[in-house]
Amino acid sequence: MRRRVVVTGIGLVTAIGNDVPSTWDALMNGANGADYIKRFDASEYPVKFACEVKNFDPLDFLDKKEARRMGGFTHFAIAAADEAVKNSGLVIDDSNSEMVGTYISSGIGDFWAIEREHEKLLKSGPDRVSPFFIVSAIVNLAAGNVSIRHGAKGPNSATATACSAGAHAIGDSFRLIERGDADAMICGGAESAITPMSVSGFASMRALSTRNDDPQHASRPFDAERDGFVIGEGAGILILEELEFAKARGANILAEIVGYGMSGDAFHVTMPDETGSGAIRVMKRALDDAGVEPNKVDYINAHGTSTPYNDKFETLAIKKLLGDHAEKVAVSSTKSMTGHALGAAGGIEAVFSVLAIDKKKLPATINYEVPDPDCDLDYVPNVARDAEVNYVLSNSFGFGGTNACLLFKKFAD
Repeated sequence: MRRRVVVTGIGLVTAIGNDVPSTWDALMNGANGADYIKRFDASEYPVKFACEVKNFDPLDFLDKKEARRMGGFTHFAIAAADEAVKNSGLVIDDSNSEMVGTYISSGIGDFWAIEREHEKLLKSGPDRVSPFFIVSAIVNLAAGNVSIRHGAKGPNSATATACSAGAHAIGDSFRLIERGDADAMICGGAESAITPMSVSGFASMRALSTRNDDPQHASRPFDAERDGFVIGEGAGILILEELEFAKARGANILAEIVGYGMSGDAFHVTMPDETGSGAIRVMKRALDDAGVEPNKVDYINAHGTSTPYNDKFETLAIKKLLGDHAEKVAVSSTKSMTGHALGAAGGIEAVFSVLAIDKKKLPATINYEVPDPDCDLDYVPNVARDAEVNYVLSNSFGFGGTNACLLFKKFAD
């Protein structure tokens, strides 16, 4: 018999807020995290703006020595994990530590460290490369440091599946608890990749919006005038627990995770499958995993990147999967406000999906101004709305054709 898995805690660091309350309030008010890049001089770059995290100080969570030994994505993960653990009320001690794990993914890891230490190598030679370079840069160090910080001795892992990484971490954690390998998991995604090389690379492949004269309107998912995504950063962390484990300690249950799907496009390294096949299959697998009919879905937190192909083909996939029900389902892209946080996106958007259920509110897709004939669903345009939400699908699609879908449900004992 499958063990039931519930969400008991959430934590966020995003371009529109450095914790859950501030981010959710900003999201409900249609705030926009896009602005000109402050972290480096991008004045001569083809793309000069991003959705950077603002007013974040790792020394609020770490001492100076610790902070210097970690990458920015780990700083974000620690902040969000601290909030999620506190929010859940979970106490990790000798009685349960071996059954509490960490699974925090990232698409890139600490790109800043890679660029910084490479510059040192070229300018000053190998002896100047930091002894903390490797342990600040590699992808699994967010999970590793959170594990150490909270004394979580259970499964400790990370995936680097591009923009699906955070969702895969949550789905894989769901599986670990389902089959009894853990009773609780601290899981999600973290990313800090707004760097000179990253921005240059994404711009070179023409993935980013070039609306340099109007960053606030650059991320416009499903809009006919969309021209690329806006790179973002941050972290989204969930505490998942086996139902009886959570109930035994009197935990406040925010939602239940009931389905998880994975698929591969096997089509192209960057462009989504033009038939929507991979997206259809991943959503269907999440629904089939839970034994839920497509017409039960109330809301889809779309991958919705604001790129011409993704939004068109994700819309097509939703229509093919849901049939006539697609016209009744609310679909929104919160990337219109947070930007695309790459490996953190799935974690951040999973938190938003849980909050949609818990708060009975649907986040909007802002900057939706010019309808696209190929994108003709209810995208909750520009203004958040009240709604009774029972089932939410959260989509994440990544380069290489890697797809993940999570299905959350309103909890009922």
